[in-house]
Amino acid sequence: MTILVTGATGTVGSQVLAQLAERGNVPVRALTRTPGTASFPKGVAAVGGDLLDVDAMWAALDGVDTLFLLSAVVAEELTATLLTLHAAREHGIKGIVYLSIYQAENSVEVPHFSAKHAAEQMIAQLDLPTTILRCSYFAQNDLHAREALLRGGVYPMPLGERGVSVVDVRDIAELAVLELIRRDEAPDPVPGEVYDLVGPDALTGPDIAQVWSDLLGRPVSYAGNDIGPFTQMIRSYAPAWMAEDLRHMMVRFQKDGLIATPAGLQHLTDRLGRPPRAYRDFAAELVREWTAQPRLAG
Repeated sequence: MTILVTGATGTVGSQVLAQLAERGNVPVRALTRTPGTASFPKGVAAVGGDLLDVDAMWAALDGVDTLFLLSAVVAEELTATLLTLHAAREHGIKGIVYLSIYQAENSVEVPHFSAKHAAEQMIAQLDLPTTILRCSYFAQNDLHAREALLRGGVYPMPLGERGVSVVDVRDIAELAVLELIRRDEAPDPVPGEVYDLVGPDALTGPDIAQVWSDLLGRPVSYAGNDIGPFTQMIRSYAPAWMAEDLRHMMVRFQKDGLIATPAGLQHLTDRLGRPPRAYRDFAAELVREWTAQPRLAG
């Protein structure tokens, strides 16, 4: 019984590794381009490669029973994902947990949404034994808003005014681990399952600004729906194609929102055994952390 985790150094993958390592009762491998220098929890074996390195992936999957498949937002995401699913099938992997996006089928004009929707179609058509985690906008994305919030008194993410059911990454990782262990421990492949990874509240940009105002004890305004500054921010540290991809995502959020259904929220609550974390609780944790550092809080 061995689990392979891809995307192991990212926001979600690192949380999945940490929670698997805490259990300590199943061998875990972590895929990384830099196995010699990667720092993983005790008991996690680093294996070299990435999803587009076909030979490395075949070696990494050898002896693996269960796969956590997180495909990063890269230009070759769809190719990387489909090749990895093929390799998993041909290795006889008995369980897959795939990180997808909530309502991706309604946003095919957004490149990374469309890539994940296509992967879901492959999973369905080949009847791969997979739990699909359809994730909403990450609360942890707002870590990038730290300086704007603390120094500028502005919430800069142009989420719009339709509402987004923001999800905490820790809930994603917790459910991923539950499903990895369930599939890993099953003697045979089990049927597919789909979860909407969403938060309990549908929040607009102004709603989130008000949350920060309440918690910081001073006015925080919403920067508005102009997506231009957001796109320029992304371009400052990422390729232009990625900034354009994420611009289309924000356009979709502003047009239609990304709102959980009562049934999807209940399904998630039942599996976690508790309601998903609220954005306000996430923000309150950050405020306690940030305001403990006076030089950054003013």
